[in-house]
Amino acid sequence: MKIAIVGTGYVGLVSGACFAEMGTDVVCVDTDAQKIRGLQQGIIPIYEPGLEEMVKRNQSADRLQFTTDLESVMDGLDIIFCAVGTPAADDGSTDLSYVMQVAATIGRLLKHYVLVVTKSTVPVGTSELIRAAIRKELDKRGVDLPFDVASNPEFLKEGAAIKDFMSPDRVVVGVDSEHAKKIMSTLYHPFLLNNFRVIFMDIPSAEMTKYAANAMLATRISFMNDIANLCEVVGADVNMVRKGIGTDARIGGKFLYPGCGYGGSCFPKDIKSLIKTAENNGYSMRVLKAVEQVNDDQKKVLFGKLMRYFNGHIQGKRIAIWGLTFKPETDDIREAPSLVLIDQILAAGGKVIAYDPVAMTEARRRLNDAVEYAENIYRAVEEADALIVVTEWKQFRLPSWDVIKSRMRTPVVFDGRNIYEKADLSEYGFDYYAIGK
Repeated sequence: MKIAIVGTGYVGLVSGACFAEMGTDVVCVDTDAQKIRGLQQGIIPIYEPGLEEMVKRNQSADRLQFTTDLESVMDGLDIIFCAVGTPAADDGSTDLSYVMQVAATIGRLLKHYVLVVTKSTVPVGTSELIRAAIRKELDKRGVDLPFDVASNPEFLKEGAAIKDFMSPDRVVVGVDSEHAKKIMSTLYHPFLLNNFRVIFMDIPSAEMTKYAANAMLATRISFMNDIANLCEVVGADVNMVRKGIGTDARIGGKFLYPGCGYGGSCFPKDIKSLIKTAENNGYSMRVLKAVEQVNDDQKKVLFGKLMRYFNGHIQGKRIAIWGLTFKPETDDIREAPSLVLIDQILAAGGKVIAYDPVAMTEARRRLNDAVEYAENIYRAVEEADALIVVTEWKQFRLPSWDVIKSRMRTPVVFDGRNIYEKADLSEYGFDYYAIGK
């Protein structure tokens, strides 16, 4: 089987490498010539554990190729995946311009039957728009070639994407023909030999499933953050509450960890898109609007704690920040709580000294020289008036607190991910503030 994946962002590159790993001939296509040249030379544009090794291994085996020219690889293709970006528009809707460009290109280049599969996150009804765009280009050419469309949303967690792809909980596929179903069954069979978990459904349901899944997870996060804020007011410990409700089989323990808000490329964008889709169809997603508002407010919680500690004045104070990414094991800082916090500190006249294990380059693109960048956690806290932990990287868990205290001007820690214990830090002479305790 030969497939092409259009778009070499996070989803497209991970998908291409993993399909190739299972023996499929894969060509990844992108209009960004510089990115493609880099990939051809083994330069990976994103950080994802295990991805670089997998890409290089399959390039060496001639199972994975990279090109800017879709037309040159059309012969013999069985499937074309669309994995281009779907950024949020200013009004919260999803910008489908890249998706529709891909569809039009396919229509212009189509020579034989191909299954066109959307892997980008797109609103319900997009597959029909893709079908119409391809058909329009075929009509312009005066040809009538068969093709099918399908939806195959991704459920990859950044930082664990390889594992998620190779051993998925489920694979959701939306189809409207038996031929498309057969092709997708063949493609995914090697991944699921031990427990074949492909869930076939109609295309609109598949498109909706992606949004519904992310919306539910975001809801759990915002719910626990709301509970955490109330715990602080009434004197409860949110960690105890989390354990208490997480043991209920009806609830479970996942996505019940309070913190300083969710970020990343999926949750914020997908929540906005689902709210907008509902509005366009005359319905209001009342719960999700609250989820979004709670999350926006939660990203400001750490700054509020910092300002209260210093009685509203941080002018000229040096604030150390550990962690810039929205979660560990990725270099993704899109919609990260750290960015909101840094903007607030700078606006209040404070100085920021930041450290992240993998996202320093990305941070410089976003923040330029607005902050200082430290080479490690200990350099970050030198002469610092406060330390704020924003991302729960493993290497932050057991630092040398006596060294840190000796380097800080003011021994105070604001823990945005509840990875420390107040009693432990108090022994070293730190003031300690967490979320929901």
